[in-house]
Amino acid sequence: MVTQIPQQPDFSHSDAEAVVWKALCEQLPEDATLVHSQRLTGHDKDVEIDVLLLWPGVGIAVIEVKGGRVGVEDGTWITQDGRGHRNRLRVSPVEQAMIAKHTLIDYLRPRVSALPGPISHLAVLPYTQLPGDWDQPDAPRRHLADATQLDSLAGVVSSLLRFDFDPDRHDITAPHEYVLKNLRRTNRAVENVRLRAVTIENRADALTQEQTKLIRILRHQNRAEISGGAGSGKTYLALMKARALTQSGAKVALMCYSRGLGRFLQLFTAQWPEEDRPAFVGLFHDMPVLWGAAEGSDDDSEYWEQNLPKKLKDLADERPRRELFDAIVIDEGQDFSLLWWEAVQSCLRNQVEGTLYVFTDERQRIFARQGESPITMNPIQLDENLRNSEQIVAGFADLALEPPIARNGPGEEIEWIEVDPDDSLAEADEQVESLMDAGWNPGDIALLTTGSRHPVQREIVAAEGQSAYWDQFFAAEDVFYGHVLGFKGLERPVVVLCINGFRDPDRALDMLYVGMSRATTKLVIVGDTTVLDSVHAG
Repeated sequence: MVTQIPQQPDFSHSDAEAVVWKALCEQLPEDATLVHSQRLTGHDKDVEIDVLLLWPGVGIAVIEVKGGRVGVEDGTWITQDGRGHRNRLRVSPVEQAMIAKHTLIDYLRPRVSALPGPISHLAVLPYTQLPGDWDQPDAPRRHLADATQLDSLAGVVSSLLRFDFDPDRHDITAPHEYVLKNLRRTNRAVENVRLRAVTIENRADALTQEQTKLIRILRHQNRAEISGGAGSGKTYLALMKARALTQSGAKVALMCYSRGLGRFLQLFTAQWPEEDRPAFVGLFHDMPVLWGAAEGSDDDSEYWEQNLPKKLKDLADERPRRELFDAIVIDEGQDFSLLWWEAVQSCLRNQVEGTLYVFTDERQRIFARQGESPITMNPIQLDENLRNSEQIVAGFADLALEPPIARNGPGEEIEWIEVDPDDSLAEADEQVESLMDAGWNPGDIALLTTGSRHPVQREIVAAEGQSAYWDQFFAAEDVFYGHVLGFKGLERPVVVLCINGFRDPDRALDMLYVGMSRATTKLVIVGDTTVLDSVHAG
């Protein structure tokens, strides 16, 4: 039987998709897989694939399903439902499928070592019979299947994939395992972030909602730096400011430095209506690559710190002003160097008066770079911690530049496990096992290191890449193994903080501050905890 993801798809909003799904299930071989409503999010687009077919030995098909009667009138695509209601389509169904296909390819390339066979796109019109003389330049007939082809739909797909197959570029023997793994992971990640977004929209998180008053107060201020400690709601405020600016008609970029936070921003904004989403959401370094800069390797620090920011400034200076931004919102702005700020300003249409909002926490300046945001007004300070339990706030309060005011209730007491640094990783692994034995779900737990990365983190990144690694975090299916440096702006109910050394001892306390504040409910600290004695002694 064909593998179906999910096993019981929800077709309540589309009878047409149900018809196509049923036809494919009956006609495809048992080793094929069908995925319904696959969501994919990125820094410049968010798409949903109606039906995605993975056919071992043949290839992958991205299928757009369009119900009703579909036709073209005076060059415009029209759909008409059973009651005679007519709608214009902005692009043809075939072009919708093509856009989704290219988004899928862009998504998979950094996540799998080899794409399994050709990836083709087509539109299925189950309630439309196309004329015999069909000749639309934006919709070749081979990329369309109509009502007369439902009984042979699998054959139509197979013919298209074989037509697109190029033996010099496509490997039909490549396994589908990693593709399916990543698609399941991103579905789960999207769903988890959607639930978090709904929680906030339903005002269940009343404390964070109170912070949005600040955005309203500052609505006439075109530049502001908002500073706050860990857990003060800065990321949520950055999201709300970017959304408000977009709703006002501005072209907005929402950016940050760290990959994990960047992925969260993409997933969160993907829940909004299209008209509310910023024009760009993602990493500062994604912008120049999106505009044509060459990609670099992770171990080339000069590329990231010097070359790419300079290239962004040059690219921005060369672009027509209409393609730049009216407003830029930056989260975790303390990570940006002076060179980066010059590049950021170049991305504004009006470099002097363009809107720039920066959210910072100087205590989280844990990278060896310096730079001040180009905002002359004094920072607006957020004093309340909205994320962590009372015990966790008390644990890192002495590390904060401004004493935080705990607004959440009590949680579990912090556990301090004193061990030799050489034994800290092994002990941290044992603490994770103990937490799961005590009833915590694996997806609730993160193990963060301060020195060398955990072997599991290295294995996942090496095998599947950074993008798949971060989608695994948001999927929350298993224990997450990360490093303090990459976990800023993120959280888990439970954190095991493994103090296994520091690359830069001068920033040890800053890193501990970040690591301790990632847990919302339960914090276990493992390693040489005497490094904290200097705080109390000072």
